Amino acid sequence: MPIDYPAILDLKTEAAPYSWSDREVMLYALGIGMGSDPLSLKELQFVNEAFAISKPLKVVPTFASVCVWGARPGFIDIDRVMVVDGERDITFHKPMPVAASVTADARVRGVYDKGEEKGAIIQNEVVVKDGEGDRIVTIASSIFARGDGGFGGPSEGMPEPHQVPRRAPDRSVDIPIRPDQALLYRLSGDRNPLHSDPEFARKAGFPKPILHGMCTYGLTCRAVLQTYADYDPSAFHRHRVRFSAPVFPGEIITVNLWKDGDSISFEAHVRERQVTVARNGQTLLG
Repeated sequence: MPIDYPAILDLKTEAAPYSWSDREVMLYALGIGMGSDPLSLKELQFVNEAFAISKPLKVVPTFASVCVWGARPGFIDIDRVMVVDGERDITFHKPMPVAASVTADARVRGVYDKGEEKGAIIQNEVVVKDGEGDRIVTIASSIFARGDGGFGGPSEGMPEPHQVPRRAPDRSVDIPIRPDQALLYRLSGDRNPLHSDPEFARKAGFPKPILHGMCTYGLTCRAVLQTYADYDPSAFHRHRVRFSAPVFPGEIITVNLWKDGDSISFEAHVRERQVTVARNGQTLLG
Protein backbone atom coordinates (compact mmCIF):
# COMPACT_ATOMS: atom_id res chain seq x y z
CA MET A 1 0.00 0.00 0.00
CA PRO A 2 1.21 3.59 -0.58
CA ILE A 3 2.97 5.65 2.07
CA ASP A 4 0.36 7.16 4.39
CA TYR A 5 1.06 10.87 4.13
CA PRO A 6 0.93 13.05 6.24
CA ALA A 7 0.28 10.51 9.04
CA ILE A 8 3.84 9.18 8.60
CA LEU A 9 5.18 12.47 10.01
CA ASP A 10 3.69 11.65 13.42
CA LEU A 11 5.71 8.45 13.85
CA LYS A 12 8.19 8.50 16.73
CA THR A 13 9.69 6.41 19.51
CA GLU A 14 11.30 7.64 22.71
CA ALA A 15 13.89 6.35 25.17
CA ALA A 16 14.46 2.98 23.48
CA PRO A 17 17.32 1.24 25.36
CA TYR A 18 20.55 0.11 23.66
CA SER A 19 24.05 -0.82 24.76
CA TRP A 20 27.40 -1.80 23.31
CA SER A 21 30.84 -2.95 24.42
CA ASP A 22 34.36 -2.83 23.02
CA ARG A 23 33.49 -5.94 20.98
CA GLU A 24 31.00 -4.04 18.82
CA VAL A 25 33.42 -1.11 18.53
CA MET A 26 36.23 -3.33 17.22
CA LEU A 27 33.93 -5.34 14.94
CA TYR A 28 32.73 -2.13 13.29
CA ALA A 29 36.30 -0.91 12.77
CA LEU A 30 37.21 -4.23 11.15
CA GLY A 31 34.06 -3.99 9.01
CA ILE A 32 35.26 -0.73 7.42
CA GLY A 33 38.73 -2.16 6.83
CA MET A 34 40.66 -0.80 9.82
CA GLY A 35 43.55 -3.05 10.78
CA SER A 36 44.10 -4.41 7.26
CA ASP A 37 47.77 -3.83 8.05
CA PRO A 38 48.04 -5.46 11.50
CA LEU A 39 51.38 -3.73 12.13
CA SER A 40 50.01 -0.22 11.61
CA LEU A 41 49.92 1.06 15.18
CA LYS A 42 47.69 4.03 14.33
CA GLU A 43 44.92 1.78 13.01
CA LEU A 44 45.60 -0.97 15.55
CA GLN A 45 44.34 1.36 18.28
CA PHE A 46 40.84 1.01 16.79
CA VAL A 47 40.79 -2.80 16.65
CA ASN A 48 42.92 -3.99 19.57
CA GLU A 49 42.73 -3.35 23.30
CA ALA A 50 45.57 -5.71 24.24
CA PHE A 51 48.68 -3.54 24.08
CA ALA A 52 51.75 -4.47 26.15
CA ILE A 53 51.84 -0.84 27.23
CA SER A 54 48.34 0.26 28.12
CA LYS A 55 46.72 2.35 25.38
CA PRO A 56 42.99 3.09 25.38
CA LEU A 57 40.90 1.66 22.55
CA LYS A 58 39.76 4.34 20.12
CA VAL A 59 36.28 4.45 18.57
CA VAL A 60 35.80 5.29 14.89
CA PRO A 61 33.41 8.28 14.96
CA THR A 62 31.04 6.71 12.43
CA PHE A 63 30.49 3.78 14.77
CA ALA A 64 27.63 6.10 15.72
CA SER A 65 25.87 4.98 12.53
CA VAL A 66 25.42 1.45 13.95
CA CYS A 67 25.56 1.97 17.73
CA VAL A 68 21.74 1.87 18.03
CA TRP A 69 21.09 -0.21 14.92
CA GLY A 70 17.38 -0.74 14.41
CA ALA A 71 16.29 2.49 16.11
CA ARG A 72 13.47 3.91 14.02
CA PRO A 73 10.26 5.94 14.47
CA GLY A 74 7.97 2.98 13.75
CA PHE A 75 6.82 0.69 10.98
CA ILE A 76 6.66 2.19 7.47
CA ASP A 77 5.07 0.01 4.79
CA ILE A 78 7.48 0.24 1.85
CA ASP A 79 9.01 -2.21 -0.63
CA ARG A 80 12.17 -3.28 1.25
CA VAL A 81 13.65 -4.99 -1.80
CA MET A 82 13.88 -1.60 -3.50
CA VAL A 83 15.37 0.39 -0.59
CA VAL A 84 18.91 1.84 -0.60
CA ASP A 85 20.67 4.33 1.67
CA GLY A 86 20.47 7.94 0.53
CA GLU A 87 22.32 10.10 3.02
CA ARG A 88 23.83 10.24 6.51
CA ASP A 89 24.56 13.33 8.57
CA ILE A 90 25.88 12.74 12.08
CA THR A 91 26.55 15.51 14.60
CA PHE A 92 28.85 14.51 17.47
CA HIS A 93 28.01 16.22 20.75
CA LYS A 94 30.76 14.30 22.55
CA PRO A 95 33.20 11.50 21.57
CA MET A 96 31.73 8.02 21.20
CA PRO A 97 32.42 5.91 24.32
CA VAL A 98 34.04 2.47 24.08
CA ALA A 99 31.12 0.95 26.02
CA ALA A 100 27.79 2.43 27.04
CA SER A 101 24.15 1.93 27.94
CA VAL A 102 22.11 4.57 26.14
CA THR A 103 18.63 5.54 24.99
CA ALA A 104 17.50 6.56 21.52
CA ASP A 105 14.68 8.90 20.43
CA ALA A 106 13.60 8.54 16.80
CA ARG A 107 11.26 10.58 14.59
CA VAL A 108 10.41 11.15 10.93
CA ARG A 109 11.90 14.45 9.77
CA GLY A 110 10.39 14.57 6.30
CA VAL A 111 9.06 12.55 3.35
CA TYR A 112 9.38 13.57 -0.29
CA ASP A 113 7.63 12.14 -3.34
CA LYS A 114 9.78 11.93 -6.47
CA GLY A 115 6.83 10.62 -8.46
CA GLU A 116 5.34 7.31 -9.52
CA GLU A 117 8.06 4.89 -10.66
CA LYS A 118 10.68 7.39 -9.39
CA GLY A 119 10.60 6.58 -5.69
CA ALA A 120 10.39 8.41 -2.39
CA ILE A 121 12.86 9.94 0.07
CA ILE A 122 12.22 9.26 3.77
CA GLN A 123 14.24 11.25 6.30
CA ASN A 124 14.58 10.14 9.92
CA GLU A 125 16.37 11.52 12.96
CA VAL A 126 17.75 9.55 15.92
CA VAL A 127 19.12 11.24 19.05
CA VAL A 128 21.33 9.01 21.21
CA LYS A 129 21.60 9.98 24.90
CA ASP A 130 23.78 8.71 27.72
CA GLY A 131 22.62 7.60 31.16
CA GLU A 132 22.47 11.21 32.35
CA GLY A 133 20.21 12.20 29.47
CA ASP A 134 22.93 14.16 27.68
CA ARG A 135 23.16 13.87 23.89
CA ILE A 136 26.04 11.85 22.46
CA VAL A 137 25.12 12.06 18.77
CA THR A 138 22.29 13.18 16.51
CA ILE A 139 21.89 10.97 13.43
CA ALA A 140 20.01 12.36 10.44
CA SER A 141 19.42 9.77 7.73
CA SER A 142 17.54 9.35 4.50
CA ILE A 143 16.59 6.28 2.53
CA PHE A 144 15.62 6.10 -1.12
CA ALA A 145 12.52 3.90 -1.41
CA ARG A 146 12.76 3.26 -5.16
CA GLY A 147 9.41 1.47 -5.37
CA ASP A 148 7.22 3.83 -3.34
CA GLY A 149 6.79 7.08 -5.25
CA GLY A 150 3.44 8.54 -6.23
CA PHE A 151 1.85 8.74 -2.78
CA GLY A 152 0.92 12.40 -3.06
CA GLY A 153 3.49 13.98 -0.77
CA PRO A 154 5.63 17.07 -1.39
CA SER A 155 8.34 16.89 -4.05
CA GLU A 156 10.37 19.91 -2.90
CA GLY A 157 11.76 21.28 0.35
CA MET A 158 14.73 19.00 0.98
CA PRO A 159 17.80 20.73 2.47
CA GLU A 160 20.44 21.90 0.01
CA PRO A 161 23.50 19.62 -0.11
CA HIS A 162 26.99 20.77 0.82
CA GLN A 163 28.94 21.95 -2.23
CA VAL A 164 32.52 20.75 -2.58
CA PRO A 165 35.12 23.19 -3.96
CA ARG A 166 35.68 23.37 -7.71
CA ARG A 167 39.48 23.40 -7.40
CA ALA A 168 41.63 20.29 -7.64
CA PRO A 169 41.52 18.20 -4.45
CA ASP A 170 44.12 18.93 -1.76
CA ARG A 171 44.52 15.24 -0.93
CA SER A 172 43.39 11.91 -2.38
CA VAL A 173 43.23 8.54 -0.62
CA ASP A 174 42.79 5.12 -2.25
CA ILE A 175 40.98 2.56 -0.05
CA PRO A 176 40.76 -1.05 -1.30
CA ILE A 177 37.62 -2.98 -0.41
CA ARG A 178 38.03 -6.69 0.25
CA PRO A 179 35.74 -9.04 -1.72
CA ASP A 180 34.24 -10.22 1.59
CA GLN A 181 33.93 -6.74 3.14
CA ALA A 182 30.12 -6.67 3.08
CA LEU A 183 29.91 -10.08 4.76
CA LEU A 184 31.95 -8.75 7.67
CA TYR A 185 30.32 -5.34 7.83
CA ARG A 186 26.81 -6.83 8.00
CA LEU A 187 27.65 -8.25 11.45
CA SER A 188 27.40 -4.70 12.80
CA GLY A 189 23.64 -4.79 12.28
CA ASP A 190 22.51 -4.43 8.67
CA ARG A 191 21.61 -7.99 7.59
CA ASN A 192 19.84 -6.87 4.40
CA PRO A 193 20.44 -9.72 1.91
CA LEU A 194 21.06 -7.09 -0.77
CA HIS A 195 24.62 -7.10 0.58
CA SER A 196 25.14 -10.84 0.87
CA ASP A 197 22.76 -12.85 -1.34
CA PRO A 198 23.47 -12.82 -5.12
CA GLU A 199 19.93 -13.91 -6.02
CA PHE A 200 18.32 -11.23 -3.85
CA ALA A 201 20.67 -8.61 -5.33
CA ARG A 202 19.58 -9.58 -8.84
CA LYS A 203 15.92 -9.22 -7.86
CA ALA A 204 16.75 -5.72 -6.64
CA GLY A 205 18.28 -4.87 -10.00
CA PHE A 206 21.99 -5.31 -9.26
CA PRO A 207 24.37 -7.79 -10.92
CA LYS A 208 25.72 -8.91 -7.54
CA PRO A 209 25.56 -7.89 -3.85
CA ILE A 210 26.54 -4.28 -3.21
CA LEU A 211 28.47 -2.76 -0.34
CA HIS A 212 26.43 -1.16 2.43
CA GLY A 213 26.07 2.59 2.02
CA MET A 214 26.97 2.84 5.67
CA CYS A 215 30.21 0.96 5.00
CA THR A 216 31.05 3.53 2.33
CA TYR A 217 30.20 6.18 4.93
CA GLY A 218 32.73 4.62 7.31
CA LEU A 219 35.35 4.48 4.56
CA THR A 220 35.05 8.23 3.99
CA CYS A 221 35.49 8.72 7.74
CA ARG A 222 38.69 6.65 7.54
CA ALA A 223 39.96 8.94 4.79
CA VAL A 224 39.48 12.03 6.98
CA LEU A 225 40.90 10.29 10.06
CA GLN A 226 44.17 9.42 8.34
CA THR A 227 44.66 12.72 6.52
CA TYR A 228 43.40 15.72 8.48
CA ALA A 229 42.35 14.36 11.90
CA ASP A 230 45.62 12.59 12.84
CA TYR A 231 43.58 9.53 13.88
CA ASP A 232 41.90 11.55 16.65
CA PRO A 233 38.18 10.67 16.87
CA SER A 234 37.49 13.54 19.27
CA ALA A 235 38.30 15.99 16.46
CA PHE A 236 35.04 15.13 14.65
CA HIS A 237 32.06 17.43 15.14
CA ARG A 238 30.03 16.46 12.07
CA HIS A 239 30.30 13.99 9.18
CA ARG A 240 27.81 13.98 6.32
CA VAL A 241 27.56 12.66 2.77
CA ARG A 242 25.08 11.65 0.05
CA PHE A 243 25.31 8.27 -1.66
CA SER A 244 25.07 8.57 -5.43
CA ALA A 245 25.94 5.11 -6.80
CA PRO A 246 26.47 1.58 -5.45
CA VAL A 247 29.89 0.24 -4.53
CA PHE A 248 30.78 -3.40 -5.15
CA PRO A 249 33.06 -5.38 -2.82
CA GLY A 250 36.49 -5.85 -4.36
CA GLU A 251 36.66 -2.34 -5.84
CA ILE A 252 38.98 0.51 -4.86
CA ILE A 253 37.42 3.74 -3.62
CA THR A 254 39.30 6.99 -4.21
CA VAL A 255 38.34 9.71 -1.72
CA ASN A 256 39.20 13.26 -2.83
CA LEU A 257 39.45 15.81 -0.03
CA TRP A 258 39.51 19.62 0.19
CA LYS A 259 40.53 21.47 3.36
CA ASP A 260 39.17 24.92 4.17
CA GLY A 261 39.94 25.68 7.79
CA ASP A 262 38.08 23.16 9.98
CA SER A 263 35.82 22.12 7.09
CA ILE A 264 36.90 19.07 5.09
CA SER A 265 34.92 18.52 1.90
CA PHE A 266 35.09 15.17 0.15
CA GLU A 267 33.74 12.97 -2.63
CA ALA A 268 34.38 9.30 -3.36
CA HIS A 269 34.87 7.67 -6.74
CA VAL A 270 35.46 4.26 -8.28
CA ARG A 271 37.92 5.00 -11.06
CA GLU A 272 37.57 1.62 -12.77
CA ARG A 273 33.89 2.32 -13.51
CA GLN A 274 34.35 6.10 -13.72
CA VAL A 275 31.52 6.68 -11.25
CA THR A 276 31.09 8.96 -8.25
CA VAL A 277 29.67 6.89 -5.37
CA ALA A 278 29.49 9.55 -2.63
CA ARG A 279 28.86 13.27 -3.16
CA ASN A 280 28.55 16.51 -1.20
CA GLY A 281 30.59 15.17 1.72
CA GLN A 282 31.70 17.36 4.61
CA THR A 283 33.47 16.79 7.90
CA LEU A 284 33.67 19.56 10.50
CA LEU A 285 36.72 19.25 12.75
CA GLY A 286 37.54 21.17 15.87
